[in-house]
Amino acid sequence: MNFTSAASRRFVGAVGGCALRLATPYRRHPSVLKKIVIKNYKVFRDFVLDLAPGMNVVVGDNAVGKSTLLEAVNLALTGRLNGAPLAAELSPFLFNLDAARTYTRALRSGGRPVPPEILIEAYFEDAQDGAPLLGQNNSLREDVPGVRIRVSFNEDFREEYDAYVADPAQVTTVPAEYYKVDWLGFDGNGVTARSVPATASLIDATAIRLQRGADAYLQTIIGSNLEPNERVELSRSYRSLRETFSGIDAVAAVNEKLAGERGDISDRRLTLSIDLSQRSGWERSLVPHLDDLPFPYVGKGEQSTLKILLALNRKKVKDTHVVLIEEPENHVSFSTLNQLIDKVIQKCAGKQVLVTTHSAYILNKLGLNELVLLSPQGGHRITDLPPSTVDYFKKLPGYDTLRLVLAKRAILVEGPSDELIVQRAYLDVHGKPPIADGVDVINVRGLSAKRFLDLAVPLRRCVAVVNDNDGDVQKMAAKYAGYSDHDFISIHIGKGDPNTLEPQVIAVNGLQRMNEVLGTSHQTEAAVLTYMLANKTTWALAVAESTETIVMPEYIVDAVSF
Repeated sequence: MNFTSAASRRFVGAVGGCALRLATPYRRHPSVLKKIVIKNYKVFRDFVLDLAPGMNVVVGDNAVGKSTLLEAVNLALTGRLNGAPLAAELSPFLFNLDAARTYTRALRSGGRPVPPEILIEAYFEDAQDGAPLLGQNNSLREDVPGVRIRVSFNEDFREEYDAYVADPAQVTTVPAEYYKVDWLGFDGNGVTARSVPATASLIDATAIRLQRGADAYLQTIIGSNLEPNERVELSRSYRSLRETFSGIDAVAAVNEKLAGERGDISDRRLTLSIDLSQRSGWERSLVPHLDDLPFPYVGKGEQSTLKILLALNRKKVKDTHVVLIEEPENHVSFSTLNQLIDKVIQKCAGKQVLVTTHSAYILNKLGLNELVLLSPQGGHRITDLPPSTVDYFKKLPGYDTLRLVLAKRAILVEGPSDELIVQRAYLDVHGKPPIADGVDVINVRGLSAKRFLDLAVPLRRCVAVVNDNDGDVQKMAAKYAGYSDHDFISIHIGKGDPNTLEPQVIAVNGLQRMNEVLGTSHQTEAAVLTYMLANKTTWALAVAESTETIVMPEYIVDAVSF
């Protein structure tokens, strides 16, 4: 498909990485995206992700492709990248690096490899709106409605390409100039933005680039909220204001002086005035204010929040079916984030939403059941969490659940003193702190340990739990019954009497060693225990920082060795 004619398709707003992109609104009932397939596009070599019809909260480590996923979904539904048709934005750097290296190595080895292709496919629910796009023209050979973006070698350039690769040494990457872009339905026919039954809005307020006082992204959003008659009246009033500028006494005096310099500067009469041409409209000159403060001087957190909410308030966004939001937490305080997420939930009701985030607060607030743990191969969804656990973290969203989600392994402890002791025990056993091995020691505040295990089970996250026996080993073991059946979860409970951490540490080290480590001179173990119970964090910090050798209780050693 030739994208030259696609330039007439409707496009609203793009400034670098900060853009709101909309396909032309489709007036019938939307088709929900059920799956996205991405091949050889940026970080994704062979990627498949099933999508929920409502909220999808996408989390993952840096560089796993969260932003690329939103970009790809938007690209499949609009045919545009960075506000332009994809054909105009083709670059070797859009191709997956491994695919590009495989291609160039094969050339240099004397082979004639097929140039790699980029493929992005959006699969719709089998709804009436998608019927015209129904077919099996997709990589999974499913008979469903959908659209695909395909970037492939253009045989029209075969002669030039063959001459180029005749010397493989000069081929260092994919020669994108010999490629074409096709935007097709699964029926095999070309599509336009109007024929795609799901529109997309990509909202990314993180890249703030200023243009004459206020950045173009914000100006675009404000302008698109105005009715045509309001835009006309605003333009007329602005033009009238500019025309009166030359009549101001101070300006007239300056122009009179400049006019007297004719011949020294120019043979024509030189004066100063405001540009009245069409290109210098109010959009480029008027600056939004918040409480009389120009927008560029407002804090970045408030700028970001305002952009997201203005974008969601747009009339065209109200008709959008798929809303893509890039890391709404950037620069935003905790209290403001709470208000922002409440409004996002309200304004996106009934829409399919993909939100990328590094915030455990957003994840908990939107619901752990909506979690998509992303990797370059796909996404792991959690759909079988106990409802009570989902409600628990929604009501107490301050828990840093993302630490468990993103950790390679985790050790759950009851409190800050336990956390310090486990950190020291790990260092003694392995010769390095746990975080150096990707092991996160998480203080889960005692009673919430089971909630974190509910999250660990579907993720198959390797987790060790460290608990005192609180005087009843059997009762404590029963508390975790069922969890320890999984080979990736281990429960470590202090055995026998004494029944809590402090007396167990004293029991295996003795009075003299504890005084040496703590820098105290207690006469009895009972006195040491009284001190430690009254100063839980202080004694644990002393142990963690001590250069003395200290023995750890067996259940803690077992936990850090798991």
